[in-house]
Amino acid sequence: QTAGQSGEQELENLVLKLSVLKDFLSSIEKKALKALQEMSSATPAVPPQPLSRKAKSIPVQTFEVKLDITLGDLTKIGKSQKYTLSVDVEGGKLVVLKKQKDSQEDWNTFTHDKIRQLIKSQRVQNKLGIVFEK
Repeated sequence: QTAGQSGEQELENLVLKLSVLKDFLSSIEKKALKALQEMSSATPAVPPQPLSRKAKSIPVQTFEVKLDITLGDLTKIGKSQKYTLSVDVEGGKLVVLKKQKDSQEDWNTFTHDKIRQLIKSQRVQNKLGIVFEK
């Protein structure tokens, strides 16, 4: 009978521990819910900060550049032409603009997700390689 009693005692201890654990989990759950509610009620107060930061927005930068011919473009070899490179950091766009004869313009726009890598030349200080997707 002593073995049976100790088994019951262990079972009671286990039930007591489970009960304490359940109460503990319940209190954690309530605290988490309260914290989430506080965060979500505080959310409307958050937007003014990004707005004030946006006042100092990054302007679109424009550069006069010469395109370097790569092996893939050997068919296009001719005089090196000047291009205008516009970088819109906030819009996530890179625009390469080529002025042609008769004041026509030809441009390519690349979005930030198409740019895979920027490589600064170690030999030529003002040379930048841009690796695009595909």
